[in-house]
Amino acid sequence: MDGGRLYGRGMSFPPRVGDDGRIAWSEGETNIREMIQVILRTQERERLNLPSFGAGLQRYLFEPNTVATRFQIEDRITKSLQLWEPRISLSDVTVEQDPSDAQAAIATIEYKLVATQMKERINVSVKLGS
Repeated sequence: MDGGRLYGRGMSFPPRVGDDGRIAWSEGETNIREMIQVILRTQERERLNLPSFGAGLQRYLFEPNTVATRFQIEDRITKSLQLWEPRISLSDVTVEQDPSDAQAAIATIEYKLVATQMKERINVSVKLGS
């Protein structure tokens, strides 16, 4: 079975135009990775017809880069992905201070694809305050 039928298909993220001049689409594991990015980057109440959608990680922009803040980000990521991305099963979410930027953290999200139990990992940078 191909990834499009197994995992679905959706508009690519970030939205872009394909070689044929039409909106580009993604499918399979790529679509899931892109949807994780969409969930994490969408602010709550940003979507009028789905106001509770998204993790809203931008809310931490002016928060201090402390253990407590990073724990809140871990919790927010975990709850949002469990709610909004049923094609994955979270294995682990960790948020550590970015060693190259004191005002950023790196979230590492480990998950399994529900349909195949294949393990995947994605890293996301989260900008913070001081």
